[in-house]
Amino acid sequence: MGVPRLPPGARRRRIGWVRYRATGAARGGRASGNRIPGGHTVNRNTPGPGDEIPGRPAPQSPPFEEPTEPREPLPPKPDQHGPATVGPTGRATGADPAAFAQGGAFLTTAQGTRLYDTDHSLKAGSRGPVLLQDHHLREKITHFDHERIPERVVHARGAAAHGVFTGYGTAAKVTKAAFLAEDVETPVFVRFSTVLGSRGSADTVRDARGFATKFYTSEGTFDLVGNNIPVFFIQDAVKFPDIIHAGKPHPDREIPQAQSAHDTFWDFVTLHTEATHHTLWNMSDRGIPRSFRMMEGFGVHTFRLVNAEGATTLVKFHWKPKLGVHSMVWEEAQITGGMDPDFHRRDLADAIESGAHPQWELGIQTFPDSPEQTFEGIDLLDPTNIVPEELAPVQPIGLLTLNANPSNFFAETEQVAFHPGHLVPGIDITDDPLLSGRLFSYLDTQISRLGGPNFAQIPVNRTHAPVNDMLRDGMHQTAVHRGVAPYRPNSLDGGCPFQAGADTAAYIEVPLDVPAAKKVREAPASFADHFSQPRRFWLSMSPPEREHIIAAYSFELGKCYERAVKERGLQVLANIDPELCEGVAAALGLPAPKPTEPLASVEPSPALSQIGRTWPVDGRVVGIVADADCDLDGVREVRRSVLDAGMVPLVIAPTGGELGADGDPVAVQRTFATARSIEFDALVLAGAPGPADDALGARDAKAGDAVTRRNSATDPRVLLMLSEAYRHGKAIGGWNGAAGVLEAAGVPAGAPGVVSGDSGNATLGEITRLLGGHRVWERFQTA
Repeated sequence: MGVPRLPPGARRRRIGWVRYRATGAARGGRASGNRIPGGHTVNRNTPGPGDEIPGRPAPQSPPFEEPTEPREPLPPKPDQHGPATVGPTGRATGADPAAFAQGGAFLTTAQGTRLYDTDHSLKAGSRGPVLLQDHHLREKITHFDHERIPERVVHARGAAAHGVFTGYGTAAKVTKAAFLAEDVETPVFVRFSTVLGSRGSADTVRDARGFATKFYTSEGTFDLVGNNIPVFFIQDAVKFPDIIHAGKPHPDREIPQAQSAHDTFWDFVTLHTEATHHTLWNMSDRGIPRSFRMMEGFGVHTFRLVNAEGATTLVKFHWKPKLGVHSMVWEEAQITGGMDPDFHRRDLADAIESGAHPQWELGIQTFPDSPEQTFEGIDLLDPTNIVPEELAPVQPIGLLTLNANPSNFFAETEQVAFHPGHLVPGIDITDDPLLSGRLFSYLDTQISRLGGPNFAQIPVNRTHAPVNDMLRDGMHQTAVHRGVAPYRPNSLDGGCPFQAGADTAAYIEVPLDVPAAKKVREAPASFADHFSQPRRFWLSMSPPEREHIIAAYSFELGKCYERAVKERGLQVLANIDPELCEGVAAALGLPAPKPTEPLASVEPSPALSQIGRTWPVDGRVVGIVADADCDLDGVREVRRSVLDAGMVPLVIAPTGGELGADGDPVAVQRTFATARSIEFDALVLAGAPGPADDALGARDAKAGDAVTRRNSATDPRVLLMLSEAYRHGKAIGGWNGAAGVLEAAGVPAGAPGVVSGDSGNATLGEITRLLGGHRVWERFQTA
């Protein structure tokens, strides 16, 4: 049950691409049963070149005319999968997932009565009043009026996917959790999200991201509910309403949306300096991931693991992406927010559809479970702290692969309910005061959002382990319980259910001595250090990353109205590092204050930097700029090579349709009007394309005015794409006379990451090498 297991060899990537190419369709084949990414065969009404590009909205292309012949609903796309078909009490039903989708060829009411018309209300004559007896109108409108449920207060904007987690068995010494045993495969559902924005906000805002994973284990559901930043703004959950109220839009105007660049946020974090470490991470490149696929995840808190002998170990959880940790630059994120506010959720869905299944290794840092609960002087119960990987290496314990998109966003992504208290034997909590509050808050939130205490019976939330509880009734109860004695002890139901012992894999909290203490509202003294960890993070950054942090603080504090808030922000930065403070102060036009306490003496942690390593290029998007007069044979070769490398080729041309009519046309995926640099990881030119007919300022402001067009041999929108890509540190190349276009775009010949080749494939080879580093970092000038 659950998500289909990965095919043999799935740990090597690009399965879908390989199967697809084998059909010849990637070269423009027109077989009646083209294969699409994922290796599934569907019938195409209008198959053609370029069908392998992800993003098709339905499993088959529609006809021009409205279909009138009754037929069963279409199946989901091959990349989609719904929740497992288990009952509300966790039992496998063996039912086909289609049994839970709409069925039949004809429109019906919710009760299954067929309808002959849904376009007109029942009226007394064609121009008469609508009749109250119109039961279909009332049912349809009433359901529509109640379609929405309250959005999450935080993490409202999300995207999700199904997958499978495979244990390595390497955690056996520290935990008895069954799903971490060697080669055990566990279905999962993973939801990524932003924190501050509403459901309708943009993906690429500067914000922390949620990384929540639901493991449907044989011992019950385990939820690892984390973020892409390993620390949090606060040390105690009682402050959570404060930080969120400060970060949310101002309550009088409801602006600004999905961002922290405003007075209330900075007023709070500059007064409540335990937020400094998280704020610094958020102002770094980590605050704007390139993709969910290229984002780390962290459990944030310290957890306690229990092995089969009862021995305990303290741990921190890490998700390490196979593609590396990469980010957008600020201008790129701003453009993306306007051009494609759904960029991250589209990227995730397209990667899965194309067969470039995202993968992460789950790892743990382990620490002795000592009474002090510290490690190398770092308080493990303080959620504003990290332990550098150089002091405690991350040990891989399993592999997560996302291999299916949801079949219904609301039913799955919107209704999935996570809770840090969903634990399994072998995993326990610690006394982290932030975690303690989350254990209450998450449960309380689900009851409010999902209409009552039975939210666990919603299909995406159903456990895959048998359920025999004594919870009864309540709103939306879908289980049909039997027996007459939902209490213990009882004899009328034969004594069932019985309590489980330790020898039957029961969940038993670790018995710990709680020292005698007075009830107080205070934090331990070790929680008072708010600057040594931020200083370590700053010192660990490369020069370009430091410049990006300075720019982020300059922008965010520059958007504040009150001078006192800006000055207070500078004082916080002065206690981290003079270079950081002086750079931001210069941008704000304010004096740089002196630190109010000695600068911490800490060692950098190179693992915190995103720069300096080489990563796989799976799923990278290569834009190929061409027109009918360019080297189309070279374009075809480059497309095939891009596909062979597990990347996505998108041809950009003056108009849509196809290039070349010689029997092997090249499909166009983007036009000069619809393309923008932010969509591509690299750009290659197959020549020197001229201006398109729609390069008119009245139609597209990016085309410039008549003088611009008259003085340019190339479409101004192509020049804009190239200049942006160059500024953003992306690999750029070309052949067949492309050098003149690059020069016109202000891209210096011979500059780092600018490739000029004798052929398309020669150019692409160097481009692919450059993509392994994500960006051409040498282009970023530093102070």
